Amino acid sequence: MPFHAVVDGARTGVQVPQHLTRIPINLISTSSDLTNAIVKGKVLRKGPLVSATLHDFILKAVIQEEDSQPSSSAQINAINIVLFGELAKNFSEGVSPGDVVMASGFTVSKSPTASKDKLHPLHLLLSQDANIYCFSQSSSLNPRSAVDSKRSSTVSAEVLNKTKVPKYTYTRLGDLKSGNVVNVYGVVVFFKQPFKSHGTDFCSSLKITDQSNRNVSCTIFCEKLEQHPKIFQIGDIVRMHRVKVKLFNNAITLVNTFGFSVITFDGKSSGTVEPRTSSRTFHFDEQDRKTVEELQKWISTQNVLPASPASVTLSAIQPKAYFDLTCQLLAKATIDTTCTLLRVWDGTRSPNTFVSVDPNDVEGPTSFSREKESFIANILVYDNHSMFAKQLKQLGAFLRIYNLRAVPVSSKVRDINRNQAEAGDHLALHLHGGTSFGRGIRVLPENSPDVEKLKRAIAFLTEDVEDFTAEPTDLELHEVWSTPPEFLEDKAETNSTCSTSAEGSCRPQQQQVTLSQLKQSTPGQVYHVRAQLRSYEPSKLHQALKLFCSKCSSIQDIPDDELLATIFSDASKNSENCSLPKWAVPGRIELPSGSTKRAVRFYVSPRLKEEGKPKELLFIRGTTLEETCHLAQGYKNIVPVTSSESCLALMDLSSPFLFRGPRRYYGCKQCSQATLSELPSLDKLLDEKIIAEALGVQLLKFVLLMKLQLQDATDTLEVFLWKHAELFLGVSAEEVAISQEAQSSVHATLESLCPTKGAVGLRPWLDLSLISYWGDGEEGQKQTCYQICSPPISRPSSGQSEHT
Repeated sequence: MPFHAVVDGARTGVQVPQHLTRIPINLISTSSDLTNAIVKGKVLRKGPLVSATLHDFILKAVIQEEDSQPSSSAQINAINIVLFGELAKNFSEGVSPGDVVMASGFTVSKSPTASKDKLHPLHLLLSQDANIYCFSQSSSLNPRSAVDSKRSSTVSAEVLNKTKVPKYTYTRLGDLKSGNVVNVYGVVVFFKQPFKSHGTDFCSSLKITDQSNRNVSCTIFCEKLEQHPKIFQIGDIVRMHRVKVKLFNNAITLVNTFGFSVITFDGKSSGTVEPRTSSRTFHFDEQDRKTVEELQKWISTQNVLPASPASVTLSAIQPKAYFDLTCQLLAKATIDTTCTLLRVWDGTRSPNTFVSVDPNDVEGPTSFSREKESFIANILVYDNHSMFAKQLKQLGAFLRIYNLRAVPVSSKVRDINRNQAEAGDHLALHLHGGTSFGRGIRVLPENSPDVEKLKRAIAFLTEDVEDFTAEPTDLELHEVWSTPPEFLEDKAETNSTCSTSAEGSCRPQQQQVTLSQLKQSTPGQVYHVRAQLRSYEPSKLHQALKLFCSKCSSIQDIPDDELLATIFSDASKNSENCSLPKWAVPGRIELPSGSTKRAVRFYVSPRLKEEGKPKELLFIRGTTLEETCHLAQGYKNIVPVTSSESCLALMDLSSPFLFRGPRRYYGCKQCSQATLSELPSLDKLLDEKIIAEALGVQLLKFVLLMKLQLQDATDTLEVFLWKHAELFLGVSAEEVAISQEAQSSVHATLESLCPTKGAVGLRPWLDLSLISYWGDGEEGQKQTCYQICSPPISRPSSGQSEHT
């Protein structure tokens, strides 16, 4: 029972649990561990009991440290508390101003009235998970009239002896009305794992349905991950208390409000109903069990669950597929600040390629037997998922990874133990950044049915693998021989050099110089050098990708998806009516299946419509970034637009002005004179250049920009790689922007020239052409700069220093 009345000390037999530790009000913060915390204070003010819905109540009160005295201290010893449900009702009936109360099982959040009432910046939230202990004072300690003392004792005794449990009323999704605060049950048809919002909260996004066959979107903001629903797969059942019904884009949406709580259940009928929640106490009775079982039966007769399971085993992975993976974490390693390697297995043979990392960076076992390695998958997780992966503390934890991608690669690679692998086709497994399509990582509980199944598969495999006697690795043989492998020098190699014209073409030169001689030479010349690559920047390769304006020569970073999502989200909320250009024919298009059905506005050229080419170019308004990318898969060219000063206009050029399939194109803010106009009549196919010119947009070009440090026996030298970066790295910058395979190719090239691990003397020697020129240094001073102007000719090292 959440409310406990203690009259005249402990004569009622009620005692505060001994494991609870009192925390002073002024020390309460969002970072405090409140698991076993209890707060004590005198009730200064008690607000009225407000009825939110039938059998649901809200009450607000203020408590102050019992022993605090008025002083000039800056410490705040009074705090607002907000109570919900039956607890609020009991508090209203059993507590009076002046009574002392103790509260446990509460959560905290920012107080919206802190600036006005000058109380604690946080407030306490107490729902069915919390407990209140009320100490009504006796006449000897707190003199009152005989009538008041009798009333207090009577009310407290009545509250203590209550056996009524909280009763909740649940609303069908088909009966939701905007503005109401309701309790609901629903079956999950789409979900995203909690992700960090722009503020202090984590955000969850999901869609649910029930027997009314109405799909409803839900958005949940909570400060702590454990307060979010523990959804593992489509078809799970959620129960949410105190969610508010809102109307967004003409569609019903649920958002969490004060006192929100959620419990999740497996949607598959297994004979038992096990709630998933981080709360220590929660209300769940026979009626709740019956509701869950009815939904489980309903799910089994509907097309709610996907026809084929999204989760597959490692042995069943198909090239280019997106899939979910249930696995056990064996080890992990940090690649860089935006990428983490997870080494996992699921009891089936892994088809994916190995990833070479420094054993010193590995958390967990650095090596396994050759047989066991064939069952281990190496997964590279990026950006926000990399941050989550680094926080995984328990090796051996069971994970479900959502929306993994299998990328086909063909190369000869080494594993983490430096064992040579056979050349052939492999699959690289990548978890890209962002939350599109539910992408994320979830730790599964030990009692999950999927985990129990996985444990059986791994246990069966381990009996065979652990008894396998591993053969000596190449690294072990190398340590025995104590000599490095030798390479044959290519005698036919010629020492040709090249110079660069303004257009970047190369022509033969005669002289080869050392880096020391090059530093002493006059700028404005082209030189041939032979050197090794000592290091390169940036270490995060995605930062090397830039946008270049050929008109003003400016270079800018590519905005990340989080920023773009915000720009599109803000633009999609703009429902202002606007005047249309004469050439624009309006229309509506439904979002792809799987999303909440809603229509978005588009505009098309009447000429293209008459020519039967409506999909050739669409101007789309009111879509999110995710929706725009999805629509771009079915239309050749998509231009996002918005309303500006009652007119239709292009969106801010901080975001792409054009989507062509997976490709995004940006415009220069400084050089563009953007205007929305009909494209001229052309016989040839539309491309990004034609569209940019018609819209008055100065098209930005994708480029790769890096700084390399070269070395030879005489000196070191920092050089830029820019105009010839695509020739040097063997890929185009535009492909790097959209293709994980191209990004892996860049990484492999740099790794071959500058291995993460290994003696510097064993790095290959490169024949390069460099151009020297004057550049602006710090404080406007002139300094000599160097730029690579040819692709490298690589020679294997003989293990000795090169001298010219």
